[in-house]
Amino acid sequence: MSERKGILLVLATAIISGVSVYVNSVAVKFSNPYIFTGLKNAIVGIVFLSLILLFKEWKKVRELTHSQWMKLVAIGLIGGAVPFLLFFKGLTMTTAAKGGFIQKTMFLYVALLAIVFLKEKMNKSFFIGLGALLFGNILFLGIKPQGLNWGDGLIFIATLLWAVEIVISKKALADLPANIVVWGRMFFGAVFIGLFLVNTHQLGPLFAYNLVQWKWIAITSIFLVGYVFTFYHGLKHVRASVATAVLAIGAPITSLITIIAQGNISWNVAKTWGVALMVAGVLLVIGFRQIKSLLIKSSHVRTS
Repeated sequence: MSERKGILLVLATAIISGVSVYVNSVAVKFSNPYIFTGLKNAIVGIVFLSLILLFKEWKKVRELTHSQWMKLVAIGLIGGAVPFLLFFKGLTMTTAAKGGFIQKTMFLYVALLAIVFLKEKMNKSFFIGLGALLFGNILFLGIKPQGLNWGDGLIFIATLLWAVEIVISKKALADLPANIVVWGRMFFGAVFIGLFLVNTHQLGPLFAYNLVQWKWIAITSIFLVGYVFTFYHGLKHVRASVATAVLAIGAPITSLITIIAQGNISWNVAKTWGVALMVAGVLLVIGFRQIKSLLIKSSHVRTS
């Protein structure tokens, strides 16, 4: 798969993310957030186990080395378990706007980690693009300078862990199929969250779930399957710094859906400038040469 297809997959991830964030914000109200996350991870893990069997990749699972197994366990712990627990706890202690902004700065940390550990090279346009994404988010989310609290700190730690997980995943994807990496993330993530629920005596509500709660878990699991499938298959062929930067355009999609669904959120000039800066930032991060290639190949497909 070419870098072009990888970018298209990550763009699809951003769209799925934009819709999924809103759907999850509704769904999580019907469930314990930790059980909610653990169940989704377990369901998606089963789906990807089925994909591994369907595409006859099980032989590669049996041939995994000790080092590769450790990477999958680390991806599950650092990406699929601990940050979710920290993030949800942090949200109970801070505002959604601050929490969302902190989480959306992940592309900055991935870029820094990618330079050091993945040896990714970045030019001036790329760094200008990162700056545009950062200030675009500030304008779009309406972030104002204010004191930080422990909740913000927990969300910041969660964001750093997700950034580390993406770098580990990128290394794992060098010699493993994306389906196996995703399976490891979701399966081991569900195991660790399950252990947390058992140790904190929070499993009880699970056995009393009704059809409405299971419906929302099923719906959000479908979105999660689409998210991790497109992102990790795209990440395999795109630089980690580019992949995470592209995800930033999911924020205005979520906001638009919220406006349509609730009809009570105002859209102002700051949000418009924020979206414009985020789009410009993504274009700079991807690179105009790559964008030109995407447009040319897309026009060839339409005319053929």
